[in-house]
Amino acid sequence: MADAWHMFGGDLAVSATGDLAAAEGAALGQQRVLRRLLTSPGDYLWQLDYGAGLGRFVGATVDEARIEAVIRGQMFKEAAVARQPEPVVDVSADALGRVFVQVRYADAASGASQMLSFSVSNG
Repeated sequence: MADAWHMFGGDLAVSATGDLAAAEGAALGQQRVLRRLLTSPGDYLWQLDYGAGLGRFVGATVDEARIEAVIRGQMFKEAAVARQPEPVVDVSADALGRVFVQVRYADAASGASQMLSFSVSNG
């Protein structure tokens, strides 16, 4: 089922015909995984326990293992993520305290490998 194309933190996308662009398949799954990881619990009014809340790590002492554990704890809550092979989460920080995340997982519908890369920092 298609949904509006919207990457977390960005605007809705417009199609070539001027309508709202639609996301489906693997792209929709990526959008949902990213939204879950970056949404803080309590922010989604219809499901108050939804979200990993990675934003709480911004400005805090970097604990890569804790960030990785939070991500792993949320991945299988999305139907788009295949159970096998298990997702691979790589969290790294630079000398300035910026935290970078790469998540590789298999799309549940197609089995195709998916990768998300994003930053959990304000710099």
